[in-house]
Amino acid sequence: MDIGVFIPIANNGWLISKTSPQYLPSFELNKTVTQRAEHYGLDFVLSMIKLRGFGGETGFWDYAHESFTLMAGLAAVTERIKLFASVAVLTLPPAMIARMAVTIDSIAPGRFGVNIVSGWAKDEYTQMGLWPGDDYFGYRYKYSTEFVTVMKELWENGQSNFKGDYFTMTDCRLLPKPEGKIALVAAGQSDIGMAFTAEHCDYQFVLGSGVNTPTAYAPTNERLMAAAAKTGRDVGSYVLMMVIVDETDDAAMAKWHDYHDNADMDALAWMAGQSAGDPIDVQKMNWKFRIGVHEQTGVCLQRHFGHNCTGGYTRESQNTGQCCDCQSFTRQVATGLPQRRCAFGAADHGVDRPPRAPRALGGPVRALGPRCLLSLRLAESVSAAWPGELVLSP
Repeated sequence: MDIGVFIPIANNGWLISKTSPQYLPSFELNKTVTQRAEHYGLDFVLSMIKLRGFGGETGFWDYAHESFTLMAGLAAVTERIKLFASVAVLTLPPAMIARMAVTIDSIAPGRFGVNIVSGWAKDEYTQMGLWPGDDYFGYRYKYSTEFVTVMKELWENGQSNFKGDYFTMTDCRLLPKPEGKIALVAAGQSDIGMAFTAEHCDYQFVLGSGVNTPTAYAPTNERLMAAAAKTGRDVGSYVLMMVIVDETDDAAMAKWHDYHDNADMDALAWMAGQSAGDPIDVQKMNWKFRIGVHEQTGVCLQRHFGHNCTGGYTRESQNTGQCCDCQSFTRQVATGLPQRRCAFGAADHGVDRPPRAPRALGGPVRALGPRCLLSLRLAESVSAAWPGELVLSP
């Protein structure tokens, strides 16, 4: 299992609320977060690309940097951590992105990857005269397929003569080749979007829903596994989580209620309007939350481990994350502590920690996919100091 974080390339993080931490992006802020992630042993950071914010009272994502240039700067001030930049495929030719990726790979050999953004928010592109028309929703994955094909040909062969419906290469050259594999990730939640990932990418964002429901992503992940099985390729899952932490569960939940009750409705309305125009990938920003104290936000993506709670897990309860008897959410304390508790209203069952349960930043994990990567979107102010011992939770 690899663990990573979405860095704060745009203002105010991922909580569209008037009372959540408010801040502006900067290189220094992103450098601090990335270097701390590297220091604490995280495996990767990823920066999104956002070309128009949601507005509203908070000006949500109205302030944002460009992904590739930011990651080039971060490549120069890191040593180990993997870096993913994002490209909106409608904005730049694939040959240029391929060359930009090779340049960053020369700064951080073997540590760079690209997130393919096919595009869903129409106004991001109409403002620049780049929107090809609403028919694009129907062929964007064909467009992205050609985009990725050109990049891979250039990276692998140093040359491309690709001829397609959207791109034509005529003895297009690219040298030097990258020193390592440049991994690709995509996010489409529709069947056609997942088929694109299964055929052409290495990782797929996987979304769930709800609050404190860490296994809610399972049905989406199973769809990805089915798509990957058709191609015979090894495709990993980026399971997206948002973490809200405080000194007690009650305090953390109070934060969530405060953020929820003070949502920026105008910004949400803009997002909903943009999503409504997309007839294919309609699930946008449907993030799930993990709310609790620091030591209880530990990683555990094992699906089939037993425990001594009187109810235990059935196959159905493994999918819901509920203990069969008390029907309350059960979670792993992955800090080396020798116990696990049923939480949120249930009594402490004094459950012993399985001897082969994963530790917070390593250890064997029997996950739902070929590889399961947990990417944490930090809901707290990313400029604040992280805990001395970083523990993460689905």
